[in-house]
Amino acid sequence: MHTLAPFLRTLPALVLGCTALGALAAAPEGWSFAPDGAWVNDERARLAWARCVEGMRWDGVTCTGRPELFTYGEAQARARQRGQAEGLRWRLPRVPELKRLAAQQDALLPAAPRQWHWTGTASVNTARVNPYAYDNVARGGVGESRLSAPQGWAVDMGSGKARGDVGRGTRLPLRLVRPAP
Repeated sequence: MHTLAPFLRTLPALVLGCTALGALAAAPEGWSFAPDGAWVNDERARLAWARCVEGMRWDGVTCTGRPELFTYGEAQARARQRGQAEGLRWRLPRVPELKRLAAQQDALLPAAPRQWHWTGTASVNTARVNPYAYDNVARGGVGESRLSAPQGWAVDMGSGKARGDVGRGTRLPLRLVRPAP
């Protein structure tokens, strides 16, 4: 039994990942897998999710490789680049969308990092800006409309919790979403 222990620990991920190869595990109600298994459809929200975070690739059974980490600006740029390359409207998910996915993570996302992930939800920064302060002027932020919020929203894929105080320079994994076909 001791020699089988490593295999038995990976068995749930293998079974969940085999949906593309033989439908050994079904998607939860309201969700479906692409024929090749590389993405999953949220039928209620009409969204298609990449099964692997950016930097990892679907090998037909699971996600392999290492997740890339992005600042908020880099995450937005990656979504645009991928969209242009594939001709699809990939984007960062909104907080409620990513929280819904986090609730189904074990059944849908093999080898998914259980940590904070970027969302495209805008941070509401209620602090007033002094347009006469030198630091604001030096950044080009005369008036509130030209300042970008220094924080963004992220969802913890392990717990499903969201927070809006994540510095945009923080490096986090990224899972993109697009409209379902």
